[in-house]
Amino acid sequence: MIKRYSRDEMSKIWSDENKMNKWLETEIAVVYAYMQKGIVPKRDYEKIVKNAKFDPKRVEEIEKKVKHDVIAFLTSVNESLSIESRHIHMGMTSSDMLDTANALILKESSEQLTGMISKLKKKILKKAEKYKYLPIVGRTHGVHAEPTSVGLKMLIWVDDLERSEMMFKRMLKDVARGKISGAVGNYANISPEIETIAMKKLGIERAKISSQIVSRDVYADYLYAISRCGAVIEKIALQIRLLQRTETREFEEPFAKGQKGSSAMPHKRNPVICEQMCGLARILRSNLMSGLENVALWDERDISHSSAERVILPDSSILLDYMLDKMIFVFDNMGIYEYNIKDNFNKSFNLLFSQRVLLSLIEKGMLREDAYAIVQSNAMKAWEGRKDFKMLISNDETVSKYLKNGDIEEIFKTDYYLKNIDKIFKRFK
Repeated sequence: MIKRYSRDEMSKIWSDENKMNKWLETEIAVVYAYMQKGIVPKRDYEKIVKNAKFDPKRVEEIEKKVKHDVIAFLTSVNESLSIESRHIHMGMTSSDMLDTANALILKESSEQLTGMISKLKKKILKKAEKYKYLPIVGRTHGVHAEPTSVGLKMLIWVDDLERSEMMFKRMLKDVARGKISGAVGNYANISPEIETIAMKKLGIERAKISSQIVSRDVYADYLYAISRCGAVIEKIALQIRLLQRTETREFEEPFAKGQKGSSAMPHKRNPVICEQMCGLARILRSNLMSGLENVALWDERDISHSSAERVILPDSSILLDYMLDKMIFVFDNMGIYEYNIKDNFNKSFNLLFSQRVLLSLIEKGMLREDAYAIVQSNAMKAWEGRKDFKMLISNDETVSKYLKNGDIEEIFKTDYYLKNIDKIFKRFK
């Protein structure tokens, strides 16, 4: 039974409603700081907490007239209050509210992505544990190399995702930083103490220094963490695509009942999800480029960054969340075809064991260059004549002087290559 998922948490985090809720939360936190310093009466603060609200439709209506989203929002909030509304946005500039609210949103978004990365990582680890002893051809340059295991191939992906998870956790403190420092960041109309109290109330860090905005290298870090994780997903998806080719068909992404692969060819079962992942990873990288270009702004700020951020921050966050969800679906339902894995293992005429033969000859006293020449000569005969490499080695008179039949039998055992699997897996407990 194929499992499916429905995702909307990230869309809610980046919704206009949540954005405005964070705007209001920021404004109230600043009023709270003023109240703590004895500047705003407690009764006024309590009225604001109780009554302050906004109407999204009203905000939209006002914005059409004033052409300024923050002013439209503040006007709507003030309409829900009485004289205590004079404390709202006192000494602040728009970016005080916007950047601090962004920090709250980015914190929520980072936590959501971290959770999804962890979920995918655990799914792959479980699959790796199931197949950790299943031998499979290891390939370098797309060519048979030496035996490995399906579990070890997957464990690489677990390790990659673990680093992505840790990157988001490390980055969270930096990205979740706000500022309440006024129009050019000099605190002329608002005390640094107000900022400190407000940030503590909101549960985020304050920027050590800011202009009118928080420096945008912080957002670039966030977008880098996203695009980097997207690249890991692309790496996994590309490998599944490679192993799903007809000539290989060792892995296969889910193909649901009733699904169709081609309008012309009814037999097709295409790796469309994994292909999609590879394409979407490119979008994440292109969004990172915009994030890096937002770092350099005129003087204390311009707004060339703003229009891009309204697209790249929510889109990248929602897109990575979607990609993680799709890969969870893939690993819950993917096919692992052991019979094809075994067949493919034997397609290179036992050449997978060439290094073992080489090292065994050296251990028995043959010079490395001589041993290499003999092994390579027999390997080329196996390739070109489609002959069994083990048989060729067994019949080589020079090899027979160094290796007995029993030695050769041991050399061509697959278990040798899997002997350290448990030690490697223990690193991921």
